[in-house]
Amino acid sequence: MSEVLSIIGGHDLALALVVTLLAGFVKGAVGFAMPLIMMGAFSSFLPPEMALAGLVLPTLFSNISQAFRQGWGPARETARKYWRILAATVVFIPISAQFFWAIPQGVFLLLLGLPITAFAGAQLAGLPMAIKLHHRARAEWLSGIIGGLYGGVSGIWGPPLIVYLLSIKADKIETVRVQGVVFLIGAFVLLGAHLQSGLLDRAALTFSALLVLPALIGQAIGFALQDRLDQTLFRRATQVLLVLTGLNLIREAVLHL
Repeated sequence: MSEVLSIIGGHDLALALVVTLLAGFVKGAVGFAMPLIMMGAFSSFLPPEMALAGLVLPTLFSNISQAFRQGWGPARETARKYWRILAATVVFIPISAQFFWAIPQGVFLLLLGLPITAFAGAQLAGLPMAIKLHHRARAEWLSGIIGGLYGGVSGIWGPPLIVYLLSIKADKIETVRVQGVVFLIGAFVLLGAHLQSGLLDRAALTFSALLVLPALIGQAIGFALQDRLDQTLFRRATQVLLVLTGLNLIREAVLHL
């Protein structure tokens, strides 16, 4: 604990706990955006390595809760159905994680934020953006590769998956469970990758562990809201959040460039 406070201070730790509680609530409500909210906020008051480290364990534990909310069987079936996305994510997160110290984060955030904002904005405007069924296998590979490449460097690999799920019009329960399964496996890979890269030292792991409880409390509250959302409202909330996410990524990219 003293190591953490010597790096970020008590005020910043308290602020990080509040941000994580909010991020957990949003994740519980719509199934994603925890790393996006945490990174977007953390980057304004924490060192980059602590910002990324902070989201690792909350992401891991919240995705365990999300992936297995309907039980082991549905989670296993989801992993089987979306194995291409999982495989690509698992391969490319550790590859890109080794370049965390070398690749300009602003460039990655900008390349992620622009297409996400354009896609979600187009969907909100009612433009048809669905992926044709005979392109689904290719789209799954591409979604996993892009997500993995961004994930190792920024800790954010969800938006390409969300874009894909919106495109195929997956229902609410499947959308949230798929996110949980993919994010969970990706979170394990991210943890291992950054243990190897040196990012997750003792202080960083302690900081990340302190954020687990507020993340789970927020998620539990968000689950209660998610259960009340109908399919149309859930889809619209996801689209709006993606637009806001994309705009925030662009903002963060400009600050880092």
